[in-house]
Amino acid sequence: MNSKIKDFLISISIVFTFTTILTLFLNYILISNFGLNKDNFILIVLPLVLFSLTLFLALSKSILEPLFKSDANLQKTVKQTLHELNIPVSTIILNTQMLERKIEDEKALKRLQRIKKASNDLLKLYEQMEYSIKKEIDNIDKDEFFLYEVVNSSIDKFEDIKRNIQIKNSISKNLIIKTDKNGFCKVIDNLLSNAIKYNDIDGYIKIGLKENTILYIENSGHTIDTKHLFDVFDRFFQEDSSKNGFGLGLSIVKEFCDKNKIAINIIPLEKGTRFELNLKRQLQGSLN
Repeated sequence: MNSKIKDFLISISIVFTFTTILTLFLNYILISNFGLNKDNFILIVLPLVLFSLTLFLALSKSILEPLFKSDANLQKTVKQTLHELNIPVSTIILNTQMLERKIEDEKALKRLQRIKKASNDLLKLYEQMEYSIKKEIDNIDKDEFFLYEVVNSSIDKFEDIKRNIQIKNSISKNLIIKTDKNGFCKVIDNLLSNAIKYNDIDGYIKIGLKENTILYIENSGHTIDTKHLFDVFDRFFQEDSSKNGFGLGLSIVKEFCDKNKIAINIIPLEKGTRFELNLKRQLQGSLN
């Protein structure tokens, strides 16, 4: 068990035990002196409850304040470290771009390309780490962006692994959405990844908007068994264990949707499955 969690549990247990014993003792004294009946029940119990709550909060604050201060310092350190990490990575990328213009040797250019790719991968890893940490310690800012562009960007990521699957994005190019962009991109990536993974080799994926508010991602191929409709969002659940992966994708989707009040539905089709996200709260209209 984490030492900080252990200290917290011990501290709060001591405060709770002390407060309970003192309250019971005062209750015993009051009942011994005044008795307990329907006329004085409220007069005895209510002050004791208020006293107990006030004492518990006062003692908890003084005992747990060092733990809260430690967390605040840790958050500050993490933010500063993340900021400092970004500088060397950006410097490497900028210098590789400058060298790329001057080097003509083919072998040297290939080595430079490998450095550039590794630097970009490191930058993406940094951005993901920054997002994950900020999600835990801060409120994530909401951005306005074009829904079509995010979906299209996700489609591009899977270009090399989609086989002969045809992907059609019929969302309007002018439709604006406002939400946590990084988290929403992960949702689309995971839904699209699933649509590819459980599809036929020559299947299709349709992405569009219906009723002006509901984003759908429909794929041919595998149909989710209705008995698993409530299980697919559980962490590590995989309906088909022969497929690669850890069963985390849809749990990430569900977590984001719950947090951002996006209703999500799974509709089994005769041949395939459709996922629907109700974006009524997130859609900002379209840019004319």
